[in-house]
Amino acid sequence: MLVNCYSLMLPSVLRCARPISSHPALTRPFAHFGPHMDPDPSRPVQRAITTKLTDALKPDHLEVHNESHMHAVPPGSESHFRVLVVSSKFEGLPLIQRHRLVNETLKEELSSCVHALAIQAKTPEQWQSNPTVAKSPPCMGGSKGDHTVEEKLKAGRE
Repeated sequence: MLVNCYSLMLPSVLRCARPISSHPALTRPFAHFGPHMDPDPSRPVQRAITTKLTDALKPDHLEVHNESHMHAVPPGSESHFRVLVVSSKFEGLPLIQRHRLVNETLKEELSSCVHALAIQAKTPEQWQSNPTVAKSPPCMGGSKGDHTVEEKLKAGRE
């Protein structure tokens, strides 16, 4: 039996969906947070990700991108993220261990609202030699092309 992954994540997506604000700063698709910047208080999941990664990994550089708008989720969702973490705590660790540190730090979000998390975990030396952020490919699956998604999402809220 085939199950659409978006139908499985529907309850968590609905918990993370909020109405879109008309304020321009709140409708930007990406938000870059350095250690000196406060995350947008109207984005609780993004704020939690930023705070937890900052507290646990003491990053030299941190970017948290909400990429939910690129997927078949309701507007205003906080379900798909990309993070770039540059931390000296990654020194000497293989990539898999760096990702495990990030995943462990965000285990609460990953077990509830966050459906997808792309991670770039670099040491300060790696960041200095290559200060780029990987781009996400366009959403290719799920129900993105299904024009009945809005009806399904409304039914899931009732």
